[in-house]
Amino acid sequence: METSDPKLESDENTIVERIYKAVMEQRLAPNTKLSEARLCETFGVGRMHVRRALLLLSSQGIIELQSNRGAYVACPDKSEASDVFAARMLIEPPLVRQLAQKSGGIDLALLTDHIALEDAAREKKERTEIIRLSGEFHTKLAQTTGNKFIFRMMRELVTRTSLIVGLFGSSENTSCPDDEHSNILKAIQSNNPELAEQLIVSHLNHIQSGLDMEARREPQDDLAAILGPN
Repeated sequence: METSDPKLESDENTIVERIYKAVMEQRLAPNTKLSEARLCETFGVGRMHVRRALLLLSSQGIIELQSNRGAYVACPDKSEASDVFAARMLIEPPLVRQLAQKSGGIDLALLTDHIALEDAAREKKERTEIIRLSGEFHTKLAQTTGNKFIFRMMRELVTRTSLIVGLFGSSENTSCPDDEHSNILKAIQSNNPELAEQLIVSHLNHIQSGLDMEARREPQDDLAAILGPN
């Protein structure tokens, strides 16, 4: 019977989470080539580890594996950007409505702790941390429902949103606006589903309206500097 190698899995998870984090923090631009050789050098692992990690990232929609060209950070186009926000509008308003209706029986510590992390990052003006935490608030909303399938969908949608904002967002629109997350949480805590739904719709519209669909970031080259220990 074949058994998994914990060291192999650990190395692969490190690569996956480091690339995911760099995408969420918008340090790794869309369409950046992820050279196997450079990834092997950056993480000090063999090609098998890198290839398995790239397959996992591809299955999550974070990268694209192109035949005879290699791996690239996913690069959503305008049509996909519209589809991503449309999907989020279908999922997140009923999600927060459900949380607000049942908040008395739901542990909201995950969300309150996350808001505290966002506030601390803003206080310290930690730009990349603010960007990452802003996106992760929405995955925490999904995680709070306890539905692992909703969580997986939201993680992919939020990651795609981060790529979209990284590609089409301005330097002033790299994270969710201040206080909007805390206001959504307050509506959930106060068992106000109508307000929670209204706030999340306004919030998503706010993010989408800040995009410049003619702007584009250039792909990056120095993977070691971006993906190395931080």
